[in-house]
Amino acid sequence: MSTTYDTADAPVAEKESQQERHHRLRWVVLGVLALAQLMVVLDATIVNIALPHAQASLGFDNADRQWIVTAYALAFGSLLLLGGRLSDLWGRKVTLIIGLVGFAVMSAVGGAAVNFEMLVAARAGQGVFGALLAPAALSLLTTTFTDPAERGRAFGIFGAIAGGGGALGLLLGGMLTEWADWRWCLYVNLVIAAIALVGAVLFVGSHKAEHRPRLDIPGVVTVSLALFSIVYGFSNAETNGWGDWATITWLIAGAVLLATFVWLQSRTDHALLPLRVVLDRTRGGSYLVVFIAGIGMFGIFLFLTYYLQQNLGFSPIRTGLAFLPMIGVLIVTATTSTGVLLPRFGPRWLMSAGMLIAAGGMVYLTQITETSSYATDILPALIIMGVGLGASMAPAMQGAVSGVSSDDAGVASATVNTMQQVGGSVGTALLSTIAASSATGYLTEHASHVVNPTVLAQLAAVHSYTTAFWVAAAVFAAGGVIAGLVVRSGKLPAAPDGAPAMAH
Repeated sequence: MSTTYDTADAPVAEKESQQERHHRLRWVVLGVLALAQLMVVLDATIVNIALPHAQASLGFDNADRQWIVTAYALAFGSLLLLGGRLSDLWGRKVTLIIGLVGFAVMSAVGGAAVNFEMLVAARAGQGVFGALLAPAALSLLTTTFTDPAERGRAFGIFGAIAGGGGALGLLLGGMLTEWADWRWCLYVNLVIAAIALVGAVLFVGSHKAEHRPRLDIPGVVTVSLALFSIVYGFSNAETNGWGDWATITWLIAGAVLLATFVWLQSRTDHALLPLRVVLDRTRGGSYLVVFIAGIGMFGIFLFLTYYLQQNLGFSPIRTGLAFLPMIGVLIVTATTSTGVLLPRFGPRWLMSAGMLIAAGGMVYLTQITETSSYATDILPALIIMGVGLGASMAPAMQGAVSGVSSDDAGVASATVNTMQQVGGSVGTALLSTIAASSATGYLTEHASHVVNPTVLAQLAAVHSYTTAFWVAAAVFAAGGVIAGLVVRSGKLPAAPDGAPAMAH
């Protein structure tokens, strides 16, 4: 009897020992996941700074330039839900490693690009592997940290990276372009991926779903096509306007396909995105906040970057440095809000207050003129928005994956990234179109009053930025109202089957 007991019990004891070891290394795992997330978020903005230099090097025209950004956004945005479900199927560690290796390879191809087509293909490849990487990282974070207080701190750090990574991309892109070469804006991913890969292999434990779900092929096809159509439609609107037939066609097709996807999910037992994930009020409200924050954040990064460089004469590096105070405040606020405030008060009023504070920061920015000072007219607004985004984004990311079973953690995480990515595409197109129309209207109205064409152009540009800031402020304010109305009060729910399983 004793021999049988020892033999049967040994693997259990060994498994428990491995779990204890991985639990001790959970903060190291957070560092690995944060690097993976940072790489994905950086790539949305770091290449923007390098675009003029890449254009001069490879010889493509202005009309083609948008495809360097759009190719990444299309592949990433349209495949995120598939990537999330694949992480549930293959195991999150395996999916994370595949994503890291593939992203690094595509970055190397892009850095070595000899023509426009090669660079666009590499950027699309980055989007494909980013769609594997991002949901795997967030779902691993969800299943690694089970203690509420520790999970709050972990999500605070992760949310700060999601909210501030775009600004870091502007700084890093400016430094690499100015001090090295535009190709290093892509090669830098090899360094980040190598460090994260070593950490993933050594410290991240293996984990697969208890019950291996089947892949919902009709759902994969319809939602991928729907998200592609929506992202492409908004990208086309940015270039050709909302009245263009292609814009209208793509957006209508996207809406129809999305409705078809929802209908299919309600009728299948192995849904790609089970409706129980999004119909919960806390998770649904959190997804909406992430989506709205994605729209509004582009009002900060896009137009404030234009203003700092074109109106105040900042260099790319100085522009990136100008955003650092916001990132610092965002990190402090995100870790404090999720680690201290969220466990006590729950996500509802935290997200709502954060969105409204961010709206106040955008309103502050609407007061800029062509002769404004960074210290008095921009820095206070950035600090206010750092507080607002930190208080809303990190709790929203935690709320969006709260209460899901470990089997749904991957697709719930993917939905967060999808909302942020589609929100960014909507924000870029919407705010760019509004700004362009505002500038045109200002030029027409004041052409007879301002004699100097250069001065008139500067006034029109500043007017277009402030108009975009007003719209972004309204978007953030709407997010605050939605969070207050939709999200349930009280603490975050636990998973249906208890605390989520440890990733190891």
